[in-house]
Amino acid sequence: MPRHVQKDPEASHTWVLKDEVVRRGKVYYGKLAGARTLFIARRLIPYFHAVWGVRRAGEARRLSRTAQRVLRALRGEWELATSDLRADAGVKDRGAFTRALDELQAAMLVIPSEVYYQPKFTYVWTLAVGRFPDELRRRIPREVALREIARGFLSAAGMTIPGELARVTGLSRRDAGLGNRALVAEGFATSPSRGVYVLSEWSSAENDPA
Repeated sequence: MPRHVQKDPEASHTWVLKDEVVRRGKVYYGKLAGARTLFIARRLIPYFHAVWGVRRAGEARRLSRTAQRVLRALRGEWELATSDLRADAGVKDRGAFTRALDELQAAMLVIPSEVYYQPKFTYVWTLAVGRFPDELRRRIPREVALREIARGFLSAAGMTIPGELARVTGLSRRDAGLGNRALVAEGFATSPSRGVYVLSEWSSAENDPA
């Protein structure tokens, strides 16, 4: 692979596709827990927000002062390129600014809305609630959120092995287990062995002699 894959005409196709998905704003894209960058289907946004999101009333308590300054600057302009956001927030230290952006993304408050490569590479940042107002304003009990995140993963994968749900989503192993076991309790999944969960319809198909 070329060293600068994002600028290579062929290798850059993956990034071009990612950038177009981000630009369209039909799915959530951001860096969440454990520095994981995820695409999240719109229907799952309220559940991820119930686990990781920070609401306005909790910002002063849960966000660093630098993150609060960046958020305040973005709320004043709604959408800013990286260098403009840093200047408006008055954060001179590049590392501190990057950490603040990561913190705001993990809190599901700020997301990238566009990516530009010319005249220089930059993200454009916006408020997450501006793109997904209905999803981010819903209030979901945490136990429901864990179950539905597990359901979303298992519905797509069909089966999950020990630690897999936690690794992919950023949930703790304990929370991932709570979500998976809730699916077993309602009959949506089975658990043939410790830490392994399978869609019930898969288990039924395997046991069907026809």
